[in-house]
Amino acid sequence: MDRWTALKAPAHAALSQRNYAAGSLLERLHSCGVTVAELLAADRQSLAHGWIPGVDLVPRRVFRQRHRGFFGEFVRDGQGVTGNLGLWPRQWASATMFHGTAKGFHIHPPFIPQGHEPGAWFQHLFGPSPAPVSERPYDKEQWDVMFFVRGNVEMLLVDERAGLERRVMRFFIEGDDSGGSVHAGVVIPPGVAHALRVEGSADVIMVYGTTTVFDPGAEGRIADAVEQCHLPAEWQAYLDGSSHA
Repeated sequence: MDRWTALKAPAHAALSQRNYAAGSLLERLHSCGVTVAELLAADRQSLAHGWIPGVDLVPRRVFRQRHRGFFGEFVRDGQGVTGNLGLWPRQWASATMFHGTAKGFHIHPPFIPQGHEPGAWFQHLFGPSPAPVSERPYDKEQWDVMFFVRGNVEMLLVDERAGLERRVMRFFIEGDDSGGSVHAGVVIPPGVAHALRVEGSADVIMVYGTTTVFDPGAEGRIADAVEQCHLPAEWQAYLDGSSHA
């Protein structure tokens, strides 16, 4: 029975409805998105076919003082996830994103040793029998390690490395000020496109480290029009002089 028969034909033809079926964690990871808390609680093996190789989550502890503020730990040299990865940034920076804004997609070029084919190299590093992390050329390519002090974000990751399956990960991260009980940082390899979108009405403050120092030539952009502040067409026409033609 069609319950929409009382609508006018054009409206009936244009009608759609949202699918409220939850789906599995793996299905939601590459579609509507999941929370970091869900990812940290999950058995990583169950997500093996959807997880991007080299991406890692870094569990964090945030300590709150009522009426005063909060203190959040991130990483300690040689300990935890980054210690196991042998990864320690050479440069740290911060960024602020106003509510209603987004960044990306950004991507950094992977380093391929001389004499190696990219697909074979990535299979060597991340394939069924991955190489020790000590073989990752952190000093020659930019890996990002980031966390969020304030505000909530939606993060999207896309694996664009030759020879690896193109996978998408979409998840939500709460800032230290959110009051949530689960906090995490993210490790992003080069060759993985990444984008951020502010979720909610609060500005976001992000802190991030990179394994190499900032190099404009290593900052690639894909589908990043969301970052460009386009002027109203009338303004642009006036600036171009076409409105006086």
